[in-house]
Amino acid sequence: MSAIAETTEGPNEVIQVLFVLHPKFDALHFCNPFEVLSYAQHNIHDSATKAFECTVAAAAPGTTSSSGMTIKADIDYDEAYERLSEFDVLIVPGGNVDAVLKSKSEPLGLIKAFADLQKHDFNKERTLLSIDTGSLFCAQAGVLQGLAATTHPDLYTKMEILCKDAARRGDLEQTDVMEERYVVNNARFDLGEKLEENPFVLNKRPDGRRMSIARKGSNAWKESKRRESIVRRGSLRLGGMRVITSGGVASGLDATLYLVAAMVSIESAQEVARILQYTWIKGVTVEGIDV
Repeated sequence: MSAIAETTEGPNEVIQVLFVLHPKFDALHFCNPFEVLSYAQHNIHDSATKAFECTVAAAAPGTTSSSGMTIKADIDYDEAYERLSEFDVLIVPGGNVDAVLKSKSEPLGLIKAFADLQKHDFNKERTLLSIDTGSLFCAQAGVLQGLAATTHPDLYTKMEILCKDAARRGDLEQTDVMEERYVVNNARFDLGEKLEENPFVLNKRPDGRRMSIARKGSNAWKESKRRESIVRRGSLRLGGMRVITSGGVASGLDATLYLVAAMVSIESAQEVARILQYTWIKGVTVEGIDV
């Protein structure tokens, strides 16, 4: 169950995150978002207000990355299925893609189970975040139909093929594969009265390409429990599950900072970026509801 951190503004829930690892995963796909979440606080001036609690699931007690780093798992896959409803966020690192896709092994089943859970219970806000080639697992699992997504730039074509195959197996809805740092679906956000002051809005693209017509934005996780938010969330695909796919390794940092801003606060995300000495580059939100 979610722990509670007491602050001067009242209790804040610690957001429960499940990382799902597979053999020969990419180490940075795991380490980068893990570090970002470990620094995030509800109150940036109070270290007792930890925002995220991370749990690692894998098939074995120790799972080794493609670079030889071994990560100790907290739970195995069976326990992950049993406790899946406890988690607010599922994070899917990439790596060793062809072997996973060929064998149709985990994390494919857990991704689909997490999405199905949201479709049947949209009273809770859940988020699926894939890092780099982890989006190919989401495509294979069939959870990106009717959404927009991205992946590592070298694998756009492979991503499109997987999404088209998933559409043929499913309800024929296509996936819009975008060339972006990260892509967010089913966001909840408030545009605000002064659009130019919204920290999520890009006024112009740095590379001169045509801007996406997508809206960018977010809203604090605590707003997700309002009755109005629940009703609106249920009207979206996948029961309103927030789906974030990121591009390459560094883009995973950007996407995770977005997650912190969306579920904690923009101030928390900016503070984490400051600690890491990292310049947060924004992606796009292609579907969402105003709250």
